[in-house]
Amino acid sequence: MRKSIKLLLLAACGVVLASCNMINNSPSYQLSDLQGLWQENNSDDFVRFTTEQSDEAGYLLGYEWDASDQDEATLLAEREALGRPGNGWFKYMFESKGDLHEIHLMNNKGGEIPKEYIVSKLTDTELVYYEKNDKKDISYFTKVVEPKK
Repeated sequence: MRKSIKLLLLAACGVVLASCNMINNSPSYQLSDLQGLWQENNSDDFVRFTTEQSDEAGYLLGYEWDASDQDEATLLAEREALGRPGNGWFKYMFESKGDLHEIHLMNNKGGEIPKEYIVSKLTDTELVYYEKNDKKDISYFTKVVEPKK
């Protein structure tokens, strides 16, 4: 009898441990946390993930720039003049499990360059991601607090 109680307890422990292992431990992120202005490594490099819809497929618009070359206002003015996004702009789709799909838009003949990233950290103030095919190419960003308009 004692042996069967021990076996029953051991089996119950095994079931509990197995179910704990099946819990999804992968992080879940919110699109709203990604959106906004980010600065890369305290450099002159910035990226903005907007809420502006890019196309009917669900992509949103974003853009990146080097503040030592041009500022955000110049990039926005160029887009207004062109009537569409061009160099420096990308459309993106973000999945809660951390997949970030970007398609960089080019002025020349409407070229598009797809890029795949994995977000490994996303908080109110930090963003860390790497290229899906190159885990060593890690990008670190700090969220820029923008003045209220």
